[in-house]
Amino acid sequence: MKKSSTLAIFAALIAFTSFSCSSDSDSPDGGAPSTGTEKTKYIITATTGAEGIADYLLTADDISKGSITTTGNGLEQDGSYRFYITNQNKFFSLLYGQGNPGAVTTYALTAEGKLAKTSNFQAETVQVFAAVNKEILTIKIPRSGASSIASMYRIDATSSLIVGGAQQDIKKVAKNGERAHYTWATQVGDKVYMPYMSIKGDGVDTFGTKYPDSTWVAVYNYPELKLEKVIKDNRTSYLGSYFSNGLIQDEKGDAYGFSSAAATSNSVITSTKPSAVLKIKKGTTEFDQSYFFNVQEKSGGHKISSSSYIGKGKVLLQMYGDIGKDSGVPKLAVADVYNQTFTWVTSAPAKINSTTTSYNITTEDNNSIILGINTPDGNWIYTINGATGVATRGMKVEGGDITAIAKLKY
Repeated sequence: MKKSSTLAIFAALIAFTSFSCSSDSDSPDGGAPSTGTEKTKYIITATTGAEGIADYLLTADDISKGSITTTGNGLEQDGSYRFYITNQNKFFSLLYGQGNPGAVTTYALTAEGKLAKTSNFQAETVQVFAAVNKEILTIKIPRSGASSIASMYRIDATSSLIVGGAQQDIKKVAKNGERAHYTWATQVGDKVYMPYMSIKGDGVDTFGTKYPDSTWVAVYNYPELKLEKVIKDNRTSYLGSYFSNGLIQDEKGDAYGFSSAAATSNSVITSTKPSAVLKIKKGTTEFDQSYFFNVQEKSGGHKISSSSYIGKGKVLLQMYGDIGKDSGVPKLAVADVYNQTFTWVTSAPAKINSTTTSYNITTEDNNSIILGINTPDGNWIYTINGATGVATRGMKVEGGDITAIAKLKY
């Protein structure tokens, strides 16, 4: 697709309102090349319901100790239900418009380490967003209704401008009378892998399915976003979940998929296969039939709720607290996908309300993961060691629930 025709197609869908920055020392330099001497600034997002729900952006130089509050502090964002992603040293905040267009706001750091808005535009509400090369890929997916066309948009992460996209009939992808509802998108090599759940999309049992024991990953080339193949398996259920990534690529180039095995029909779990991890070897577009990591068995019957890659084969898993169900107080664990071992996290709070399992960061050495944990007694930032599974409590966040942790350089 030529760039000129791409922009013509998407101009009718996207209204841009860009914010220019002056050239003084307060101008963000998120696109500047690395010098090796940069400092790190952490971004903590928090949601408070004190006066109607509001999302705040807080910044800190050190999140290993102390406390921070939303009271009289941070940047308050317009609208609630925000989702976050970083790429090219920029921080993107996406407003979920619940069917209506939502804002995509870009932030970067000034030379002094101050968080500043660099761009803001209205875009279609999307259910999937992922960093691919130097771009942000977003996908709007109809869950029901007459339309079965998913719209994909490519946003240049440096300029915050839409540079292309594609459309896909998700009924034709599923080929079973249901819809292929992408759970997420992950760059694997020079392609984009999109795991999907097959859903009825009938407006009654919308996310229910007649196919609870099957796994699918749609493979797209990039940047053309043309469907090349659907990878299939039947040893567990779909990978990831609604708004939750279930596929990672490790340092070796292999991909690992995480299934909750929690597919439903009429709100009742109908999956008969275990919650597990599958593998796609580097350079292949097939599931490795010699690999099957039965996490449900190793955990004593618990199912995976969400996953986040730490590094070196270690993955942080949030598990459902009730055995065999998709309910219960969340529990944290570390899985080693290389050795197929499972370890419950120690020193973490016994009662967890929610975590930032899907929106967190790793340490510079890729040995640990940093996430927010919200509890009945307060909200803290924790660091969990991938080798030992030990959690260490850091900064306390007051005045709101932690929804994401990110970092930028300046």
